[in-house]
Order: sequence, then C-alpha cells, then structure tokens
Amino acid sequence: MNSALWEWRGGHIRGYEKILNFCLWFDQVFLFLCFGMPGVMKTMLPMAPLNLGLPWAAYLPGELVRVIGIFEFLCAVGVLLPAITGLMVKLVPVSAAGLTAMVALAVAFHVWRGELSVIQTQIVLGAMAAFVAWGRFHFLPNRSRS
Repeated sequence: MNSALWEWRGGHIRGYEKILNFCLWFDQVFLFLCFGMPGVMKTMLPMAPLNLGLPWAAYLPGELVRVIGIFEFLCAVGVLLPAITGLMVKLVPVSAAGLTAMVALAVAFHVWRGELSVIQTQIVLGAMAAFVAWGRFHFLPNRSRS
C-alpha cells in the first residue's frame, strides 16, 4: 500500500501521528486527574476519614498510605507538567511507568484482599499509564523546548 496513512517513515506511521498524539495527551490529562487528586487526599486527610472512604487504608500503616499518596501525586504531575512546559520531557514516560508499576502492585494487593470489584478500574488505569509510557518512550516522544 502506498497510501499516505500507511506510509512508514522514521519507524512510525506518519498519518496517525496526530491521532496518536491526541490519544496520548487525553490519557495524560486523564491520568493526572485520576491520580493527582487522590494523591493529595491520601497525603493531606487525617487517617480516620481516609479509612472510611478507603477501607484498604486501615490495613496499611498510615505512613505507607502517605507515601503512596505522595508517589501518586508526583507521578500525576510528572505525566502532565513536563509535557505542557516542554521542560524535562523525559520525565513523562518515567512517571507513566511509575504509575503502571504502582497500579500493578495495587491490583496484586486488592486480589490478595479479595476485593475483585475494584481491580477492573485499576487495570484500565494501568493500561492507560502503560500506553502513555510506551507512546512517549518509543513512538511519539514529547519535544523539549531548548
């Protein structure tokens, strides 16, 4: 096929760059929203109200829940802010890979606790984070402003 949509140049399909870039940006904003606010919540709220909203938090030390919240927030900021500013754009796929690893651990934890009803959302978020990590590492990296 010699169609412009299917023409390979530089290791990827040129015609789909805009679509893929839109999907990556959408996922980055969505991941920021899904992990940023819960990260702040896990970091700032007192443990008693947090345990009511997140029953699993009662089974972990409070310091670990705080560290999880800080990690979620930092990765959420790292997925979006460097891409927007164009500074240190290599943090975007690293942050997305960190979110993927964290989600994989969360899925394992919820399976271990028998909370199978919550893992579907975690799997979708993990797949989105893995897609951003793959897309920004290999396929369509952000361009730094230098």
